[in-house]
Amino acid sequence: MTDDLTQELAATLRAARTDRELSVNALAERSGVSRAMIAKIERGEAQPTAALLGRLAAALGLTLSELFARTEGTSPRLARRADQTTWVDPETGYLRRSVSPATGSAQLVEVELPGGAAVGYPADAFAIAAHQIYVLAGRLRFHEGDTQHDLEPGDCLELGAPAPCTYANPTDQPCRYLVVLTPRRAG
Repeated sequence: MTDDLTQELAATLRAARTDRELSVNALAERSGVSRAMIAKIERGEAQPTAALLGRLAAALGLTLSELFARTEGTSPRLARRADQTTWVDPETGYLRRSVSPATGSAQLVEVELPGGAAVGYPADAFAIAAHQIYVLAGRLRFHEGDTQHDLEPGDCLELGAPAPCTYANPTDQPCRYLVVLTPRRAG
């Protein structure tokens, strides 16, 4: 993560928390992330992992894509590759690219998951938006609650009811996939 992106993400998280009139203590309680870590992230002193960002975003009622879109600010309807925000998880090396313009109703995220890496998210991270996963290259083992899905290039999985999930790459080669997020319908 660049220094600019670290600072922008810090400001975005702090703004989302204060917009919801949440104290650091309340966000810590909702997310399961320590107050000290939240404070470090909000000051731009710590690089959060993908799993940690997922927990914070869910506790704020946002998807990771919405969090990054807010960080990016206003965006045109065309998102050129050179202008798309990328972020690397400092723990796993997971590379995340915001593909779609922030103004769209659907959000497209391209992910490259290194060989042997795994990233888990709580059920809350999947409650805000419906998810579909489309594998572009490599193999992805997706754990959706107690169900395991082994996905190969061209496979597309629509997730069911929110459950704790883990994206895992069972090989020593990178896996590339798209995640398509659409707002969940009420009711």
